[in-house]
Amino acid sequence: MIEAKELIQPDRGQDAIAIHLITKSGYEEWARSLSIGKRSALEAQKFEAGVGQVAIVPDGDGWFAAGGVTDPENLKSYCLASLADNLPEGTYRLKGYEPGASMFGWLTAHYRFDRYISDDKAPGARVLLTKQAQRIEPFLAEAEAEMLVRDLINTPAEDMGPAALEAECDKLAKEYGAELKINKGDALEQGYPMVHAVGRAAARHHAPRIIHLNWKPKSADGKTPVLALVGKGVCFDSGGMNMKPAGGMRLMKKDMGGAAHAIALAGLIMRGGLNVQLHLFIPAVENAVSGPAFRPGDVLDSRKGHKVEIHNTDAEGRLILGDALTRASEENPELIIDFATLTGAARIALGPDFAAMMTRRDTTAMEMIEAGKASDDEPWRLPLPEGYFEYLKSDIADFTNAQSNPYAGASVAGLFLDKFVGTGIDWVHFDTFGWRPYPKPGRAKGGASYGLRASWHALQKRYGNK
Repeated sequence: MIEAKELIQPDRGQDAIAIHLITKSGYEEWARSLSIGKRSALEAQKFEAGVGQVAIVPDGDGWFAAGGVTDPENLKSYCLASLADNLPEGTYRLKGYEPGASMFGWLTAHYRFDRYISDDKAPGARVLLTKQAQRIEPFLAEAEAEMLVRDLINTPAEDMGPAALEAECDKLAKEYGAELKINKGDALEQGYPMVHAVGRAAARHHAPRIIHLNWKPKSADGKTPVLALVGKGVCFDSGGMNMKPAGGMRLMKKDMGGAAHAIALAGLIMRGGLNVQLHLFIPAVENAVSGPAFRPGDVLDSRKGHKVEIHNTDAEGRLILGDALTRASEENPELIIDFATLTGAARIALGPDFAAMMTRRDTTAMEMIEAGKASDDEPWRLPLPEGYFEYLKSDIADFTNAQSNPYAGASVAGLFLDKFVGTGIDWVHFDTFGWRPYPKPGRAKGGASYGLRASWHALQKRYGNK
């Protein structure tokens, strides 16, 4: 795949093909200013400046491109993605405008998951020039984080097991001078009993583990706020003893999508030098079936001390997150953000384009929503009504891990997690699909982030960066 850093370059007056950005309402006037031959070329391509339409127009010995947009003065993340998707290899310059936020979509439009393709015929680089050179790095960082999420989720489970997630965190730790601690295998039974129970049936080379990355900026002192990130790392989910049907299991390589989000966000935080002490926790497991697998009816201990009766082994993500959220709370963070591909209920409620978000505090919810709207990554808040916790009532333990009715599944899962977050801690939970079932410009089918940019922009506003 083409290196993202090659795709946006400072405009120093180098030769480039012009891109004319045209609105539907302004098309007729613009077209009248062109020669008959150029208008004929546009008509032949049925170009009417609809949003996302692209045309190539002969111009003497060369040509220029035309792209339909809503507002060229205020380009959003994916406004130029159709152009980047459809134009041939070359270097381009917008006529009369600067790309601004649309640099993100121009970059992500080049994404291809080609790890297992022996004869990849992807198009070459389409390079975009900008006079706003200082804005390249922020959008490059965000695009690379997005593409990391896609790569991690798209990789099959045999190559993206718990050890591979550990290796990804190790790479981050070495790059940014962070400390990495790993607790894995049977040793987990003492401090992380629910993580151990979920992961103990997996083959030895996919042994369960808790990955803990700890980073702080060089300027950190006793007043530097603590931020904790937690990501669900179920590298493959068979459903356990409550095994999924074949159709439901097909995409379960993506069940570590929460971990992918948390790792990518940690990278953004360290790359951007955010003023926080960062703790990243990834509970990484495979929910497999073998002799040691945990069973419906079992009662599990937890790091928090709660006893949890297992009603459904396919509700395993909340179990491993429970132990990880407990551990994250022990660092006394000002804020915890967790990401998890947690419930089908969230997808039924919101479809594939929005991350379900739950928070304890209204102000934090608004921070995330406003940041998401500004960055074209809007989450949708769902409630945490305490009355629904009765759906997890157990006759023999403190509570169960799954309800027996079909109501408010995403919120009930959030309420389960809330029991493991420390009292008084500001907490955000993202129930993210982690997958795009159909492509859109700049957004390939497959692994995808939801809530990543919203979180990053909210954190920048709250904590500042270099």
